[in-house]
Amino acid sequence: MNYLAHLVLAGDDEYLRMGAMLGDFVRGRQALAAYPPELARGILLHRHIDAYTDSLSAVADLRREFAPPFRRYAGIIIDLGFDHVLACRWDRYGTGTLPAFDCDVRALLDRHRQWVPERLQRFMAYADRRGLFAAYREEAEVLHSLRGIGRRLSRPNPLHRVDAIWDEFRPRAERCFVYAFRQVQSAVADWLKSTSTTTGS
Repeated sequence: MNYLAHLVLAGDDEYLRMGAMLGDFVRGRQALAAYPPELARGILLHRHIDAYTDSLSAVADLRREFAPPFRRYAGIIIDLGFDHVLACRWDRYGTGTLPAFDCDVRALLDRHRQWVPERLQRFMAYADRRGLFAAYREEAEVLHSLRGIGRRLSRPNPLHRVDAIWDEFRPRAERCFVYAFRQVQSAVADWLKSTSTTTGS
């Protein structure tokens, strides 16, 4: 799952949402000690969502449908594809309008700016320029984001050519997302219940 999906799955809890944004930037268990327990729980939720999503057979099947050389980068393409589907189906999965949700995320990060690492600051500056997350509704914006990720990777990759497979991938991603997101929502609810009195593990 990518940023937008993680944020929706975090619900309305302030610290779970911060964990949704920080999860990709905090590695290992020792690093969690630098954060308040409620924020560490949000980071752990982010990790749980990623691990659970990767364990779903539907997601594994979708990943295997990619032919070389795209298969090596299937996880990245699927993550952005899922955010695109989520943005397009916002009325079903989100609350309020997507532009208003964007504003709430900016306000959240500003309130907790002492925890925002430089890499996340750079991403949000990019997001502001591109109109993310609302712009993920546009296929062209998702393809632009994939090209940008490809340029930042150290090795040659095909992310600048995803448009060649997009028309075939997009409906598959939508079907997979509709199934997988429901499963992940259930897994998140169970995880939150099991960690309600602890910081999780």
